[in-house]
Amino acid sequence: MSETPDRLPTPCPSCSPTLETVHEVLTTGGGQYTVRCSECGHVQKITPEREREVTLDVVVSQGGDSFSANVTTPEDETLAVGDEFLLETDEVLATVRVTSLELSGDRRVDHAPATEVETVWTREVDNVGVNVTIHPNDTSRDQSRSTTIYVPGEYELEVGASETFGDDEFEIDAIVVRGDAEGYRRDRFEHEGDMVFAKDAKRVYAWDESSTAWSAW
Repeated sequence: MSETPDRLPTPCPSCSPTLETVHEVLTTGGGQYTVRCSECGHVQKITPEREREVTLDVVVSQGGDSFSANVTTPEDETLAVGDEFLLETDEVLATVRVTSLELSGDRRVDHAPATEVETVWTREVDNVGVNVTIHPNDTSRDQSRSTTIYVPGEYELEVGASETFGDDEFEIDAIVVRGDAEGYRRDRFEHEGDMVFAKDAKRVYAWDESSTAWSAW
């Protein structure tokens, strides 16, 4: 989860040997940073202090399957439901979102210091399956049916928009947002033009637009 900073404070031997100034990180390698002083432009190599890290167990949900992995993060970091990070293992490279944090004693919380977390529960958000309930266009909802569409996580679902997936053609009527999604004013959108990213959609409700006759079977 940790990343190389763009800027960092360090003394400058040219203009500020005793006080730290802001330096721009130019390159990294061999455990050293090449940095440039923002005050005088002096370039130097420094060896940054190693952050104390913790290794966390991560469970990733991919569709109906799941697998376990490990990730390291600074021990002073706070984790929260809704956080997204790039998970890289020998088997997979994927962006995942935190859905739950498990502490000792099987306690589940929405946020916690990394040092207290035993398991990070996540789901992949690069490519997602979205459940869609399709109502027949004669408004008789007793024959509604469900399907699942598979799209990139950043795919835009818009109320009022028509979509075609295989033999399914439908117009989006409403979208329910997942509990781990952030940045939305409501948990349900049903006004024309409302948009939700697929990775944030818990369920879509739609009207059938298929050219074939409706059938419950």
